[in-house]
Amino acid sequence: MSKMTSNKPYLMRATIEWIVDNQFTPHLVVNTLVGGVRVPEGFSQDGQITLNISANAVRDFEVTNESVSFSAKFNGLPCDLFVPCYAVMGVIAQENGQGIFFEIEEPEETPPPKVEKPRPGLRL
Repeated sequence: MSKMTSNKPYLMRATIEWIVDNQFTPHLVVNTLVGGVRVPEGFSQDGQITLNISANAVRDFEVTNESVSFSAKFNGLPCDLFVPCYAVMGVIAQENGQGIFFEIEEPEETPPPKVEKPRPGLRL
């Protein structure tokens, strides 16, 4: 029997739609301590960040089966954000905290460590 893909991105999309349909503001709660997360530095607290993902706060918002990506401004500066689905801790409405939280999960494949290649002429 084949393994099914994660239902997390499907639940995320449905919860975002539900929050917006109820005219509330959707927010993404992200674990910033896991690899692959690209969010602005200095905005994370205790290893997590909560991001406003409403249509008036972001551009080019996309949830795929692997990740969430969009552009937003932080302190007036544009920033491209990338969040692997395994780093999403929850999707909630700002106004009342209702939404869905997920179990902490590890990435299926650990990204290889970054290794700088030596420049020509250098010996290590």
